[in-house]
Amino acid sequence: MYVVHSYPLAVAFCVLTMLCWGSWANSRKLADKAWRFELFYWDYTLGVLLLTGLLGLTLGSSGTEGRGFVPDLAQASSASLWSALLGGALFNLANILLVAAIEIAGMAVAFPVGIGLALVIGVITNYLAAPVGNGPLLALGVLLVTIAIVLDAIAYRRLSAGTIGVTARGLVLSAVSGIFMGTFYRFVAAAMYPDTAHIEAGKMGCYAAVFVFAIGVFLSSFVWNTLAMRRPVAGPAVGFADYWRGSLGNHLAGVFGGIVWGTGMSFSLIASGRAGFAISYGLGQGATMIAALWGVFVWKEFRAAPAGTSTLLAAMFACFLSGLAFIVLAHS
Repeated sequence: MYVVHSYPLAVAFCVLTMLCWGSWANSRKLADKAWRFELFYWDYTLGVLLLTGLLGLTLGSSGTEGRGFVPDLAQASSASLWSALLGGALFNLANILLVAAIEIAGMAVAFPVGIGLALVIGVITNYLAAPVGNGPLLALGVLLVTIAIVLDAIAYRRLSAGTIGVTARGLVLSAVSGIFMGTFYRFVAAAMYPDTAHIEAGKMGCYAAVFVFAIGVFLSSFVWNTLAMRRPVAGPAVGFADYWRGSLGNHLAGVFGGIVWGTGMSFSLIASGRAGFAISYGLGQGATMIAALWGVFVWKEFRAAPAGTSTLLAAMFACFLSGLAFIVLAHS
């Protein structure tokens, strides 16, 4: 299996994770406007599954280090398999709840509450389980990235001019999404051995673990996404017949989105052997700022924003870059 030994390369992989996690949602714009997110999501989960399987059969089966992808899967204990599957199910639930929270409360509430909470919980739980790096520096980096997320939310709130109100339901959905988003990574990490120098029987390497995680995402969609189809937070209910009536372009857009997100998740776990789980997760969750970059420079979402918004955005990016620097420097 391909293994990363260089810390700078591991950081580069984490940055790629951030880029992928912050960019995959753009694939939604490749589908028709009438193509519902619940239908798009089926192809997204399929894309994640296909990508992780392909990486396992290629990078995960090359080289002489560690166990090969197929033997690794074959020897995995039931505890490790269930842990990775649970991680996939928890991520899937968090992702769907986050979309629902955005529909109800808007990005100005869903992102600082959901993603901010996920960042803090995810870094803390992964650092306590595998304390790699300088704790105070990592904490400072996480704090600055969280401030950047809050500033991003304030900018979006100015843009929406209060068109979406803050409701108890929206806050609860955002918080629950953040809790699940902050815990899923630890379950996947718990199914893995830390690096190729400490291979454990029953544990999996990164390629097998992320593939089992993807299976968990796909299978749990038959519960979470089916419920979302029948009880959507916005618009009428949709059925599986609507999915099969979709065009090839709509389906490919979803698969492409899944491939992009799955690439990010895979790179994060590949990098974790050198960077540590807490740093890998913390850098990856900077994806919110990548999404903001798309909004500012590509989709021009803030061109009609009130005066002073550009100052908020500048402060947001300054906090974000400073936070990333501290997270990178936290590695000991």
